[in-house]
Amino acid sequence: MTADSPLSDRLDDDDYPAYTMGRAAEMLGTTPGFLRAIGEARLITPLRSEGGHRRYSRYQLRVAARARELVDRGTPVEAACRIVILEDQLEEAQRINAEYRRTAKQASDDSPSA
Repeated sequence: MTADSPLSDRLDDDDYPAYTMGRAAEMLGTTPGFLRAIGEARLITPLRSEGGHRRYSRYQLRVAARARELVDRGTPVEAACRIVILEDQLEEAQRINAEYRRTAKQASDDSPSA
């Protein structure tokens, strides 16, 4: 995305880093320290502004909120981050598996019977 893109295009983009650390923490009802901790655990990697400030996207805030729910239930931050990462990997593997099954079924339905 270029700087010439209309603002509405950027704000509709789930990956556009629109939120400062302070605003992101406020939206999540957490502290900037929590956001730094999940960044250190490599759950999310915020983009940096030209001034070096962390900027978060809506997608990253959803991921952070999932980790926050686990932490609020007593899960340590590092473990919560690992759980969220594994959940995402499982979801992606299931999506790929379903696509392979659809492709295999379609190939089998399209093949002539012997």
